[in-house]
Amino acid sequence: MTDQGQKLAAAKARIGAVAKAAPDAFDGFSRLAKAATRDGAFSAAQKELIATAIAVTQGCEDCILYHVDSARRHGAEEADLVEVLQVAVEMGGGPALMYAGKALEAYRAL
Repeated sequence: MTDQGQKLAAAKARIGAVAKAAPDAFDGFSRLAKAATRDGAFSAAQKELIATAIAVTQGCEDCILYHVDSARRHGAEEADLVEVLQVAVEMGGGPALMYAGKALEAYRAL
């Protein structure tokens, strides 16, 4: 498993711990996440790329890993990610540029 894969597994383990400690709250969040990311006018891959861009602008490394992984699994290509990262950097400035690098690194490592 790659370093990025290990980080993703650790993030998922932390999510699992919260789910176990607060199952009702987690169930509500999980239902929201599933509804928000299912195919509609945008594909699930596109929605996961949008979530990645938001994670980049918010500086959440675990969210970046989670949504990059999900975007890949839904068929997003690296070129798709790069386009979304450009918008994230435009909106988030220098800090977003640093996290965009982390998102691209994650995509390539997962």
